[in-house]
Amino acid sequence: MDRKEISRTVQGILIDILHLDNFEMKENMTAADVPGWDSLSHMVIISKVEKEFNVIFKLRELSKLENLDALIDLIQQKS
Repeated sequence: MDRKEISRTVQGILIDILHLDNFEMKENMTAADVPGWDSLSHMVIISKVEKEFNVIFKLRELSKLENLDALIDLIQQKS
């Protein structure tokens, strides 16, 4: 799966889980930049990403993520 497709899928997950309207995702965004992304929704988002891409993240991988760009890189590495 190419990076653009991964990015579109992640954006769709964020829109769905966080109930966002007119959300334009930028890869340098952090959770703090996304309305409604808190610690609880973080777990739901990561779980949905794992299911959608059929990957499993290790806790240390997740703790190193700085922004959505890093998440997309990690998905691409594991896909």
